[in-house]
Amino acid sequence: MAPTIRPYRADDRAAVCAVFYRAVREGTVAHYDAAQRAAWAPTPEPDLTTPDKLLDQWCWIASDAGLITGFMSLCRDGLLDMAFVIPEVMGNGTAAALYDTLLTKARAEHLPRLTVEASTYSHAFLRKRGWQVDWEGQRVYDGLPYLSYSMSVTLDPTPDTA
Repeated sequence: MAPTIRPYRADDRAAVCAVFYRAVREGTVAHYDAAQRAAWAPTPEPDLTTPDKLLDQWCWIASDAGLITGFMSLCRDGLLDMAFVIPEVMGNGTAAALYDTLLTKARAEHLPRLTVEASTYSHAFLRKRGWQVDWEGQRVYDGLPYLSYSMSVTLDPTPDTA
């Protein structure tokens, strides 16, 4: 069954943080060691002392039977900032449905190009969708090295159907 996709709301913050935590801690086991995963996602709780950055981005939520199973966000400059799904739905089309929604919005906003700082976790997903690797190498975060990919995709404008 296809997930329900809807815009992010402020009251989604805790559930989205839990999705992020599980996606990193459980979903990336094949790509990152325990120390890297712990540094990347230290807690399943949101930091309520900081502003909710997703409210300033275009962000979509995937849900199934009311349970939030994933989310994806796009900054207004074309940066794909966040893209995570829980392990149970990896490979079932949830990320693809979120991505299709993001791509539709990017085209509607006439963004010529999208960029991302992709992890090994999301690199293959994006390559399958026409993204190119602009740079590949090690980045250090919280004192730990991570293989990282600066990627981009040029969007073909779609004709208006009006």
